[in-house]
Amino acid sequence: MREVQEIIIPWKPAVALDISYAGDYMILPLRKRSRVLFVSLLLAVSSDAVAQSQLGSSAAEPMAVDSRISNALKQVSADRIRANIEKLASFGTRSTISAQDPGSITAGRGIGAAREWIKSEFERYSKDCGGCLEVKTDSFTEPAADRIPQPTEITNVYAVLKGSDTENAKRIVLVTGHYDSRNSDILNTKGDTPGANDDGSGTAVSLECARVLSKLKFPATIIFLAVAGEEQGLNGSHHFAKLAKDQGWNLEAVLNNDIVGGDKNAEQDHSVVRVFSEGLPAAATEQEIRRIRGLGGENDSGSRQLARYIADVGRAYDTVRPLLVFRLDRYLRGGDHSAFNQQGFAAVRFTEFREDFHHQHQNVRTENGVEFGDLPKFVDFEYVARVARLNAATLASLAAAPAPPANVHLLTKDLENDSTLTWEASPGGRAAGYEVLWRDTTSPEWEHVQKVDSVLRTTLKLSKDNVIFAVRAVDAEGHRSLPVVPLPER
Repeated sequence: MREVQEIIIPWKPAVALDISYAGDYMILPLRKRSRVLFVSLLLAVSSDAVAQSQLGSSAAEPMAVDSRISNALKQVSADRIRANIEKLASFGTRSTISAQDPGSITAGRGIGAAREWIKSEFERYSKDCGGCLEVKTDSFTEPAADRIPQPTEITNVYAVLKGSDTENAKRIVLVTGHYDSRNSDILNTKGDTPGANDDGSGTAVSLECARVLSKLKFPATIIFLAVAGEEQGLNGSHHFAKLAKDQGWNLEAVLNNDIVGGDKNAEQDHSVVRVFSEGLPAAATEQEIRRIRGLGGENDSGSRQLARYIADVGRAYDTVRPLLVFRLDRYLRGGDHSAFNQQGFAAVRFTEFREDFHHQHQNVRTENGVEFGDLPKFVDFEYVARVARLNAATLASLAAAPAPPANVHLLTKDLENDSTLTWEASPGGRAAGYEVLWRDTTSPEWEHVQKVDSVLRTTLKLSKDNVIFAVRAVDAEGHRSLPVVPLPER
C-alpha cells in the first residue's frame, strides 16, 4: 500500500501551526518522522472537538457543473419531444402483438412501423455526428403466454455511444423507455393505443438524450434504448438485461423512464419527478441478505446510491426536482427497471408525480364528459423536456466520471470507536482523489463529506455504529463516481 502523504481536516485550530490551508481545510504533511507530532496534535485537541469538526465538514457541497453538459442540456427541445411523441401516437397501435409485416410497416401502422421509425431516428442522429452512434436491434421470439396468444418476435432498438477511453469504455450507463402500448384489452390489436404518455414520453426521453449527447464524447459508454413487450410482461427488458448479464457488461446505471409526460390533470406537480429505487437487492443471495440485515444496509443498495446521485445532479443542473421514493416501484406495480435489478444491476424508474388513470390502458372515448385514452394532448411537453435534461445530465455526469473505487472495506478487527476505511484505486486511472461520505442511519441522503485526496486509507473519529459510510472517486474536473458502501473486513 502507498505511503500516506497528507491528511486533510475540515477545520482551522485556534493555535499557531506551521501548516498550509486550502479554503476551510488545513493540510498537514505526514512523513515518517512527523507521525508522533501529528498524534500529539490530535491528543491536544479534545475528542469532542475532533468529532464535531468532522461532522461539520462540507455536507451538501454541490456537484461540480460541467459547462459541456450544461450546454448540451440547453439543446433539449420540447418541440422535438412533442414531434416524437405525436409521431409515436400516429402509428395507431403499438401493441407488442400487433402487425409487423412489411405491408403494415409500409402503411405506418403497428409495432413494426414504430420500431423501424425509432431505428431510423437513431440512424439520423448518428449521421449528424459523423457515425458516432452504433445502431442495433435485439430481436427474439417470445413463447406464447397469458398476454401473448402465439409466439411473437419482439425487438428492442438501441444506439451505442462508445466511450472515448479504452479502459473506461467498458463501463456503461443506459437510459430506456418502452415503445409498446396498450388499450383496455391487452389482447386487442385492432383498436387505437396511442400511448403518448405510457410510454411515448419515456421513448422520447431516450431519443432526445441520444440526439443531444451524441454530439459529445465521454470516457465511458452510453446506451440509448427503447424496449418492447413491457405491457406483455417486461419481455424486452428481461431479454436485454439478461443479454447484458450473460455478456459480462459493466453496466453501472440504468435509468428507466415510464410515464414521464406530466399529465395535465389538476393535481399534477410539474416541479418534481418521482425516482423509484429498490432497497433489498433482488439479486442478493441469502448470505448477502443476512449481511445486509446485520449491517443495517437495507437502504444502501446500488439502486439507492444511483437515486441519491440523481438527486445531486438535479440540484447541480437545476432540472426538474427528483423526488426520491424508496420502494421498488409504485404500490404493487412494476416496470422495466426491475428486470435489470433482477440481474444485479443498479436501476431506477422515473415517473410523473401524479398519474391520471383515465389516460392509461384505456380505449379512446368520452363517457359522461370524461375523456379516456392516452392522447398527446394530455402530455406536458415542457415537463418531458425537463425530465430529459435530468436524464441527460445524469448519463453525462456518470460517463464523464471515474469508475467507483474498488474493494471498499471498513476495518472491524478491533473494537474501537474510530472508523478506518480502505479501498483500492478506481479502475481506469481517471481518479484524482477520493471522498468519504457519511450520514445518520435515519437520513435519506448523504450529509457529510471528507476529502482525502489520493490516499487509499483513512481513519475518522466517528463510530461505525452510528453512521453509514461510503467512498467515491473524483476526477480533476470534479466529476464524481457513484458512492460505494464498504463491506466489513476482520
